[in-house]
Amino acid sequence: MRNMSLLREPKQRKLLFSAGLSWLFDAMEVGMISFIVTALAAEWQLGAQQIGLLMAINSIGMAAGAAIAGLMADRYGRRAILLWTLLIFSIASGLSALATGFIALCVLRFAAGFGLGGELPVASTLVSESVPIKERGRAVVLLESFWACGWIAAALIAYFIIPHYGWRMAFLIGAAPALYALYLRRAIQDAPSYTEQQSRKLPFTERISSIWSTKHRRATVMLWILWFTVVFSYYGMFLWLPSVMVLKGFGLVKSFQYVLIMSLAQLPGYFTAAYFIEKFGRKFVLVTFLLLTAGSALWFGSAETEGMLIASGICLSFFNLGAWGGMYAYTPELYPVAVRGTGVGLAASFGRVGGIIGPYLVGILVAGKMEIHNIFMIFFVTIIIGALTVLFFGKETKGTDPDKEAGEQAV
Repeated sequence: MRNMSLLREPKQRKLLFSAGLSWLFDAMEVGMISFIVTALAAEWQLGAQQIGLLMAINSIGMAAGAAIAGLMADRYGRRAILLWTLLIFSIASGLSALATGFIALCVLRFAAGFGLGGELPVASTLVSESVPIKERGRAVVLLESFWACGWIAAALIAYFIIPHYGWRMAFLIGAAPALYALYLRRAIQDAPSYTEQQSRKLPFTERISSIWSTKHRRATVMLWILWFTVVFSYYGMFLWLPSVMVLKGFGLVKSFQYVLIMSLAQLPGYFTAAYFIEKFGRKFVLVTFLLLTAGSALWFGSAETEGMLIASGICLSFFNLGAWGGMYAYTPELYPVAVRGTGVGLAASFGRVGGIIGPYLVGILVAGKMEIHNIFMIFFVTIIIGALTVLFFGKETKGTDPDKEAGEQAV
């Protein structure tokens, strides 16, 4: 029970759940896209490359949003940028329901992606700065667990709403977070550590120079490789998951049902990572969960029977999302507060490049009739690279405080 002390402190609990709900809405939006494109492919007669392009454009917006929001969060505060990004993606999602053609939908998905990509690193930075050091890693992983809830919500919407009311209704549901932003405006505040250094804000060029300085260069390179490999594999695999199930011979509704079952495994994956991250450290969680994700990807790609597909998909969800939680907890801990938003935002932005390439590459490979097994072999190798990068070049940050270690000279 001592490990759950964070949940007994009202202020921190309120922050965690307030930011977590915004995270849930993000995940619901991303998750719905993977189901919506499967329905759109039939209604609009979209080819595999067009589906891949639509997913990639969403990720292009996320890459731009992560970079710009991270930079602005160091300048204008985490809270303000969190609210704006939430509004941007909510409005764009609602407008997506009105799209009458592929190009219009692509433009709106870029705008939605911009808000989505901007909100995630800002929210994790805010939570990381607002809780005690001994609870910091666990708090951010628990924040990430709301992503699983969002994916489960997306799967439920896909299973119960899309077959009966169409994909446009799903997009309209995605506009609901705009109302939540009104509550969030009063529910959260910037962390004291950020507020205290407001009078010492660094210019844009100094922040960029700092994360590439001798002191932070190794961490920056390691993080960029980690984020690229994780995001490339995640979006390449999970945005195509419903479509892959269809390609393996299952009907649309059956495919949605199986993906819902797989999505349920994300929650215990997060909770396991949340327990291990303060017990064994960030590197242990990242390396272990990534290696097991790689093995699960290989298993899923070669699975043929229903039982094997579901079992391997459950393992894939469990370990991959646990690794995501570890990555979001780890990244803010490698930079001091003055450049934390910039460091986290740019790492996430570079990772989103992988999110652009991954789903589009799968579209090309599926269109070229490549076997699903061989496609997932690509993800296996990519994830292994990410795990080894952390193992050999990452430093353990459990219980550390970059501001106390480096003082103001860290930047």
